[in-house]
This record gives sequence, structure tokens and C-alpha cells, in this order.
Amino acid sequence: MFPSLSLNSPNPTTVTQFSVAGDINLLNSDPISPLRIAIIGFGNYGQFLAETLISQGHIIFAHSRSDHSSAALRLGVSFFTDLNDLCERHPDVVLLSTSIISTEHILKTLPFQRLRRNTLFVDVFSVKEFAKSLLLQYLPKDFDILCTHPMFGLQSVNSNHGWRGLRFVYDKVRIGEDELRISRCESFLKVFERQGCEMVEMSCADHDKFAASSQFITHTVGRVLEMLKLQSTPINTKGYEALLDLAENICGDSFDLYYGLFVYNKNSLEMLERMDLAFEALRKELFSRLHGVVRKQLFDGEAKKVHFFPNGYGNDASLDMMRSKDVAFKYEYNPELSGSVNDCSRLKIGIVGFGNFGQFLAKTMVKQGHKVLAYSRTDYTDVAAKLGVSYIPDIDDLFEEHPEVILLCTSILSTEKVLKSLPFQRLKRNTLFVDVLSVKEFPRNLFLKALPQDFDILCTHPMFGPESGKNGWNGLSFVFDKVRIGMDDRRKSRCDSFLDIFAREGCSMVEMSCAEHDRHAAGSQFITHTVGRILEKLNLESTPVDTKGYETLLKLVENTAGDSFDLYYGLFLYNPNAMEQLERFHLAFESLKKQLFGRQHYLLHKQLFGNDTQIMLELTGLSTKL
Repeated sequence: MFPSLSLNSPNPTTVTQFSVAGDINLLNSDPISPLRIAIIGFGNYGQFLAETLISQGHIIFAHSRSDHSSAALRLGVSFFTDLNDLCERHPDVVLLSTSIISTEHILKTLPFQRLRRNTLFVDVFSVKEFAKSLLLQYLPKDFDILCTHPMFGLQSVNSNHGWRGLRFVYDKVRIGEDELRISRCESFLKVFERQGCEMVEMSCADHDKFAASSQFITHTVGRVLEMLKLQSTPINTKGYEALLDLAENICGDSFDLYYGLFVYNKNSLEMLERMDLAFEALRKELFSRLHGVVRKQLFDGEAKKVHFFPNGYGNDASLDMMRSKDVAFKYEYNPELSGSVNDCSRLKIGIVGFGNFGQFLAKTMVKQGHKVLAYSRTDYTDVAAKLGVSYIPDIDDLFEEHPEVILLCTSILSTEKVLKSLPFQRLKRNTLFVDVLSVKEFPRNLFLKALPQDFDILCTHPMFGPESGKNGWNGLSFVFDKVRIGMDDRRKSRCDSFLDIFAREGCSMVEMSCAEHDRHAAGSQFITHTVGRILEKLNLESTPVDTKGYETLLKLVENTAGDSFDLYYGLFLYNPNAMEQLERFHLAFESLKKQLFGRQHYLLHKQLFGNDTQIMLELTGLSTKL
């Protein structure tokens, strides 16, 4: 007679979360009761787990259809080619580290009769209800069952420099009530506790509900980005670099893993549909605004006022002749050469548009000793006073102060209107005009068309904002194009003094033509904002099973949600490369859905027309190798 079993699983609506307390060294000082653990499926992930299990003093056996005896020997693992031989070693724990798709086939072939009757079975699959159902269906009733999901892999552990703080989710589905079996389960969980994992006890149903919105969405975004073949650019933002890292991490996982997350988690289809609807809503929002611009041209006689052309900027040959050469290089700017800010290098800067971004830049300019004047339609007198800025409510009065630099910090959409309203006649004839817009060819051509010929023009784009630059600008990219700078030393020095503001703060200074900037920005900045806005429409929230990748997406949403839709629309409308990138994203997403549903269609076809044995293996083109 065997001890009675506790068959009740945790309430599916209850999530119990706890973290390892105390110093990790104290945990490692506890005496270890070695477990005899048999790993079935000794591929990359099985070997990854075995390395830590061995380091903690546990005895490891392994089996796989593929011959991994060399890897096992290197790790100190006993490798068995025959499952019967392995099971006759009577392991305390059998750890299933197979693929989700091949699990049922494996369970059907296991010689349970050669194991001890109360053996503990553990899985590490990315979906939990499916695994729980299979284990309850195929395992003898006197076997213990622990469903787990380490929310990390080799890539995330490397980037995290260890397991500490990474989540380990588990559900004690069926654990015998006697102390020996309870202790054995706790000893296995202790493996992950000792490494500093955040231990999360959660029902399989709750896990799958949360994982559909975190893990499945993360993999979906990563796979779409991978299909876009995104590359690093000279003007990467932190958000874009995070997406590049996500795509790199996801491409290390097989499509079969992603397909398993889709097929075996009943919540995933709903999340895919929600993401599809969110993307369509975003496209509709963009195209409806675009339609409004076209209607304004056709029916309101505003064609001359709204500059929208198929190639982005019209066909003015004189402007084409003045385009900058399409080159980009790191601007080796040494602020030490210019010394400290003194009377010679101190600038009088007039900021037109004193909203959040204008205030953000002004704070640093004042700190460096420059004199800053500001004008905006909204009254920012009090804010300006706190920053040490002179706020002037009349643009004529500001221009009569003869600032050496006029810094336009308006929105993309309002730039042309603002520029047309400026009283240029009140400025000195060689004033330097600078913009900080997120698109560059559009303001460049506006400046060349609207500004007097003897005004200097510097087009810039700080690749950061109040959120990403709140802890300093060091290492953040600042892109600029000296579109038109006078040849005399004084005007050159004035331009360099302005650039020096950003170089002194440690910015990575990148000199690049406006055309080249827009080409790179469409693939980096516009895609980053597009992903952020799609995810924002999903109303994603932090879950108890967040992965590092999902936390990256949540941070991206937080950053892009702080920007107005007008900014995003401006990136779309005024960058001629953005439409192509939007369509590429659309095609990649459609292709990914086709892959997922194509496999399901093949399964149904097999069921309807015969040859339905081992359908899942045939469906995925897999052998039964572990």
C-alpha cells in the first residue's frame, strides 16, 4: 500500500509569489541532499539545465534519440542510449526536456514499469495546461507530477549574467502526502532557489492565461521583426536597440517552439487576433489622416499650402541641386579643444516652441552657461523662470533681442505654419537656424525655401527625449547636417559652439545627410514607434510571469505612449521611406499568420482524408528525435 496522494491542484485564480530571501551564499551553504535526476531530451536546453544540476552536486542521467554522449561526458552526466537501462537506475526525478510537439509520443514509449512507483515527473514546457493534461493522462496514478516553466533560456541567462532574479513558475499538480515525497519535490525546487530565481507558484491555467499576453506576444513581435531583417544603423535609439536584441534572442528559438506556444495555449489565438486588430486600427488611423490631406488638396483649394507629394517633397530642381551628399560618419568632436564655455563661445539661443522638449534642451543649455530666450503660443513664464530662461510672449520682441541661434522645437505638423509666421526681418542677417525634428529632409527643404539666403541652416535630430535622456545624454546619438553654414570663421565657430552643447554632455555625434537620416530612421525610429503603438492598443500589463523580453516591450510602450500621435503621424507623412516600412511590417505579420494557420490547415486535411496516425509529427515535419 502506497501513501495517499494529494490530488488537488492550486485554485486557478490564485497566484502565490515569493522570492528567495537572504544572501545567496547562505542558500549555498545549506547541506545538499543529492537527487538522482534523469533528463529525457538532452538537447541544448537539457544540457543547459544539467550543467547547473551537476554544479549543485546532483547525480544526472540522460537519454536522447540523438547521440549526445560527448556532451554528457564533458558535463559529468551518465548518458544512456536505451530508455530501459536509464529507468532501471531508479532516478528520483524524471525531467522531461523534450519539445512540446513530441511529448505525447515520448510518454507513450516510456517503460514506466521499470521506474519506482512513486517517481516524480517534472516538465519544463512553455505551456502548462497541455503538459499537465498529458502527464495526468499517461502517468501511473502513484507517480508525482510537478509542472514547471523556467522563464529563461541560455540567451537570457547570459544577458542577465546568471539566473538571479529570473522567474521560475511551478504547479504542484500531484505530490504524495508523505514527508519523503514532499521533501523530494522541495529539493528539486531548491535547485532554482539556490540560483536566486524568483519562485512563482501558480496554477497551470493561470500560467497559460498570463503567458499568452507576455510570452506569446513577445515571440510574435520578435518573429515579425526577424522577418524584416532589421539591422543596426548609425542612429540607433535605445528603443530600437532593444528591438534588435529581442529579434536576436527570438531567432535562437525554433519555429516549432513558437508554433507550440500558439497551438497548445488556448489563449494565444485571442492574443493574435487582438494584435491583428490593433495593427489594422493603427493603419486605419494613419491612412484616414492621409486621406484628409488629399481631400484638403482636392476640394479646399489648399494644394499650395499643404506640401504633400508622391516623393515626399515635390520636384523643385533647385532644391534637388542643393541636397547634401548621402554619406554618414561618426563626428569626432572633442569638447576639450574648445575649452570651457566663455564669453567667446557662449551663445544667445532663442527657442521657438517651449513645450516639454524645448524645456528639456533649455535646462542643459542654461546649465552650460548659455543665455536662453523662449517663445511659445502657450504661456510658460513660470516654467521658464524656474529654468533660468527669459520667456518672451511676443515673437517680434524675442527676435529684436538678436539671438545668434533660433532653435525650432515645434511639432512636425506645425513647422511650416510657424516658419511662415516668423518676422525674419527683425533678426541679424546671418542668424543660425536649427531644427530638432524627427524627420530631416522635410525641414531641410522648408528652411531652404523659406529662410533668407544669408541665414545659416543646421538640421539636427537628438535621438533621445525627456524619458530616455533623463539620466544624462552620455552615449546617446545626436545627428546633424550642416546644410548651409557661412564660410567665415565666426559663423563656423558659432555652429561648432552649438554642437559643442551636445558633445560636452557625452553624446555620440553623427554627421549625416538629411536623406540618409530619413532612410535609416524609417527602419529604426518609425518601426520602433509602430511596434510601441500596436502594443499600446493591446493594453498590455505586467504579469507575475514576465520575461525579460516582455519587460522590454512594456518599457517600449511606456516610452512611445508619452509621445503624441501627431509625432508618429509626422514620422509617417514626412519621411518618404515610412510607407514602405509600414507595408513590410504588414507583409511580415501576414506571412507569420500564414505559417501558423497553414500548419493547422494541414492537420485538418490529414484528419479529413486519412493517414491520421502521428498527425502532429507529420504536421510539423518532425522526427521523434529528442
